[in-house]
Amino acid sequence: MEIKVNFLIAGTQKSGTTALDAYLRLHPNLGMASEKEVHFFDNETYFTNDPIDYSPYHQAFAPKPEHRLFGESTPIYMYWRTASERIWRYNPDMKFILILRNPIERAFSHWNMECSRGAEQLSFWEAITNEQQRCQAAWPLQHRVYSYIDRGFYSKQLADIWRYFPRQNTLLLKHEELKASPQKIVNQVFDFLGVDRLIDIKPHEIFAIPYGQTISPKEKAFLLERFAEEINTLEQQLNWDCTDWKNNG
Repeated sequence: MEIKVNFLIAGTQKSGTTALDAYLRLHPNLGMASEKEVHFFDNETYFTNDPIDYSPYHQAFAPKPEHRLFGESTPIYMYWRTASERIWRYNPDMKFILILRNPIERAFSHWNMECSRGAEQLSFWEAITNEQQRCQAAWPLQHRVYSYIDRGFYSKQLADIWRYFPRQNTLLLKHEELKASPQKIVNQVFDFLGVDRLIDIKPHEIFAIPYGQTISPKEKAFLLERFAEEINTLEQQLNWDCTDWKNNG
C-alpha cells in the first residue's frame, strides 16, 4: 500500500505533543507512525542526494485498510529552519498541528528534560544566561539541546511555515487548553483533519510528570523580559489572549 503523510504534529517541544499523539492513535482512520518522533525532515543525511529517497520515512508506518490519513509527531520540525521547505517539496498540501506553550514554562521544562537525560549539567540560570554562546557550536544549524530560549520565539517559526503553506493548513493550539480540556481540543484536531470525532477522551498521564526543581523569581523575570515582545507579537499574529503567559510565567 503506497502512502503519503498528510499531517504532522510539528511543534513545539514540551507542549503536550506526546499526549496529543496518544489521543490521535485512538482513531481507527488515522495511521500514525510506529513510534513518535520520526525525525525525517530534520535529518540532514536524508537530504544530501537528489532526488530524495522517501522510503526510509515511509517505513516508519504500518498502513491498514481502514487508514484514511497518515501522520507523525516530531516537535522539532517547527523549529528546524530547513524543515518547512523539505516538507513542502514532499507534500505541498501537508497539514500542521502546532501546540504552543508559555515560552517561559517551556524553557524550564526543556531544561528539566535535558537534565534527566544527562545532557545538561548547568543550573537553569547558567544555561539560559549562556545559551547564545553554547549554541554557536551547532552553527549554521540550530542546537538541539541547549536552545531553551531560542525555541520559544514562535512567531518566526510560524512565519517560516507560512512561507510555504497557507495558514488554513495550520491548526494552532494552546498547551494550557489541551491540558485543561483534552476532549474539546482533540475534537478540534479531528475536525481539522476531516475525520469523525471520538467520544470519551481521557486525560493523558504524560502531563503528571513532576519537576525536581522549581523556577526562581529571578529566572522568571529574566525570561519574561526576553519574551515580552514576542508574546505581544503572537497575540497580534494569532489573535490570542496570552495574559496568562505574561502573568504566570
